[in-house]
Amino acid sequence: MATYQHGVYNQEQATSLTTPIRSSAALQVIFGTAPVHLADDPTKAANTPKLCYSFAECQAAVGYSDDFKNFTLCQSIDANFRVFNNAPIILVNVLDPGNSKHTKNNEEEDCAVANGQAVYTKPYVLLDTLVVKKDTTPLVAETDYTAAHDDDGNVVITLISETAKEAESLSVSSTSLNPTGVTKEDVVGGVDTETGKETGLELVRQIYPKLGLVPGLLLAPGWSHDPVVAAALQAKTGKINGNFDCNTYLDIAADSTGATVYTAVKTAKEKLGASSSHAAVFWPKGAVGEKIYCLSAMAAAETAATDAANGDVPHESPSNKDLKITATVLDDGTEVALDQEQANLLNGQGVITAINANGFKLWGNNTAAYPSTTDPKDRWLAVRRFFDWDGNNFIPTYFQKVDKPGNKRLIQSIVDSQNIIGNGYVARDYCAGYRLEFKEDENPITDLLDGKLTTHTYLAPYIPAEKIVNIREYDTAALEAALTGGGE
Repeated sequence: MATYQHGVYNQEQATSLTTPIRSSAALQVIFGTAPVHLADDPTKAANTPKLCYSFAECQAAVGYSDDFKNFTLCQSIDANFRVFNNAPIILVNVLDPGNSKHTKNNEEEDCAVANGQAVYTKPYVLLDTLVVKKDTTPLVAETDYTAAHDDDGNVVITLISETAKEAESLSVSSTSLNPTGVTKEDVVGGVDTETGKETGLELVRQIYPKLGLVPGLLLAPGWSHDPVVAAALQAKTGKINGNFDCNTYLDIAADSTGATVYTAVKTAKEKLGASSSHAAVFWPKGAVGEKIYCLSAMAAAETAATDAANGDVPHESPSNKDLKITATVLDDGTEVALDQEQANLLNGQGVITAINANGFKLWGNNTAAYPSTTDPKDRWLAVRRFFDWDGNNFIPTYFQKVDKPGNKRLIQSIVDSQNIIGNGYVARDYCAGYRLEFKEDENPITDLLDGKLTTHTYLAPYIPAEKIVNIREYDTAALEAALTGGGE
């Protein structure tokens, strides 16, 4: 029953302009192998997306090692938190201690005891698999001894009980990780038909529903040079969860399986199958001192840093930005000294590289789709990323409008809200133009009866100023004026 009213009253209405919800433009989702024997809980470190905001969180989640060859995720951890200081990143380790192909059993061996400690030198040991004996008597962990990895990867066994301290030597056996047992099929992953468990790249689907974040860049440094992995990465960039789009960074192998000279890169790119407008492809590798990184890992970290410097708006190209490396190298460490002309040749083939121009800079703006396409939204990496980022923002921003009455008020609130957002982009010089319209010819009555409303966004991100040409001409009049006083 309505309350009888007599007087002056206020009422409030939901604001018609919607506050935008932003995705992280260059949120990196990185697939590969990690030294999970060094993680806080190795049993929970495989095939689970780990959101990390610091180097320490990465160490706790999946472990860390400078051995980038065996543990490929670590180069991205290092690049983001030690070189560029980016956060967050999402790590997906596929090296599974529960997979017999990813582990190996170590036979029992004797370890001498000195000063109450024994050093067990097997690499990548899973501590919970240690079997330590004094003579033939098993010792109990945390009662008779403690075990921990040292900085060299060895296991230091410290005897703590009086009985154990009497030992002059120990018999030790264990199970170690076997990173060489991981294959490209593990990285690509799949879905178990019986349990529904997802592994590898299939875990991209879990990022938004589990973490509430939209992937920006998919990476698999150390693996993306394989055509099977490259194909899977490119396929995963579109319609994640049915509606989000992102990009992937791929590497051309910097060895005899790919290219060891710049003139072979075009053929190597074709063999890789790198052709998506949502992909960028890189060659060769980058070095910081003795550490060698896949260029995709360094480029992704630099891309995230560039976005962060621009308010998390991916309107500026990462090209010609400081890459913070000391050399460009092949897989074996051989230095590759590209000049600008050689690097430009690679750019014209749709490959991004690095040059030394008063410090190493990332060099190139084209997606892997170039030169097959010249459509600006598909050719230019910065434009492609802006399109994807803007589209991804639109989805969660207006998700709250779904299932509301499809009336003029709803339509106008979407149009007004998005145009205010777009006007802000233009005012900040993020793009040359931005407008959203509800067009009658794109909304036939059959669609309206089917519950479908269509809006049309016109946007024009700026094209990178890739060529700046200065026309120079000899000024004869100036010479004449200087020598003759202007002909008088």
